[in-house]
Amino acid sequence: MAIPLGQALAVGFYIFKQKLMRRKKYPLVLMLEPLYRCNLECIGCGKIQKPNEILKKYLTVEDCMNAAEECGAPIVSVAGGEPLIHPDIVGIVKGLIDQGRYVYLCTNALLLDRYLDRMPKTPRLTFSIHLDGMKEHHDHICAEEGVYDQAIAAIKLAKARGFRVTTNTTFFDGVTVEYAEKFLDHLKPLGLDGMTVASAFQYSDAPSQEHFFGRHQTQEFFRELLSKNTNGRWNFSHSPFYLEFLEGKRDYDCTPWGNPSYSVLGWQKPCYLLDEGYAETFDELINDTEWEKYGHRNHHKCKDCTAHCGYEATAVEDSTNGLRNMVYSAKAVLM
Repeated sequence: MAIPLGQALAVGFYIFKQKLMRRKKYPLVLMLEPLYRCNLECIGCGKIQKPNEILKKYLTVEDCMNAAEECGAPIVSVAGGEPLIHPDIVGIVKGLIDQGRYVYLCTNALLLDRYLDRMPKTPRLTFSIHLDGMKEHHDHICAEEGVYDQAIAAIKLAKARGFRVTTNTTFFDGVTVEYAEKFLDHLKPLGLDGMTVASAFQYSDAPSQEHFFGRHQTQEFFRELLSKNTNGRWNFSHSPFYLEFLEGKRDYDCTPWGNPSYSVLGWQKPCYLLDEGYAETFDELINDTEWEKYGHRNHHKCKDCTAHCGYEATAVEDSTNGLRNMVYSAKAVLM
């Protein structure tokens, strides 16, 4: 199954606790970016475009532990930039696991083989490998040849060593359903522990602005693609309700506080895809952000967004509303 049973139970208990405490805005996943530097310059990413004085900064292990405690989310996605460039990345991962959190380390995998002997082997740690398509396409997105081959080799090595490994794939404009279908089938022999998929969101800082889906196009694409996911053909690490949202079968509002982002600049408002300022504390982020200004119904920058950082939390919340939804969601997760 794509989500470990322990993780599913921990998240379910956490949500139940928040509801008992009558909390309306609570996080599920902390998007932790301990640095913005990267060893690639992917055409759809704006992180590497930050000024040099910001690219030189790192969060300390203590900064990361404090952010996780302050936020309280049961899951932490460690990204960047490329997190394996961080000099204390092992300490960050071990510290988060010692706090009892589930950690997804998002990486292009170019340096992964150097860290496998140092990382804790536990169901609480998953390596999430960036793969946006077959060899030629992925190398083009990464703007460097050979990246695909290195990522595949790293996946095989990590799996052979007993680690949990998933992939995260962003589909850009021009990718056909037939191509995506072929690509996802191509990954199956790797024995992955899950896959995440998304359509590219129009990052204002991205060096190329010609590769993004619109909202309607996203729904058409995923409606056709996911209709082919029969008999467990692909093992997605998503809430089944989020996948139905991507297909246009569910109409959700964004829940940006569900995946708050913390980086060297602070707590990003309102989410990691929009740069609308920063808060010094998590409480300030939650209480002082004008959340009603954002979302695809309210803000022009959000109109085409279907990103997991805003809508996965909404889907997970919906999956806990009523016995029917809970049973439906549990069956999908445990398959």
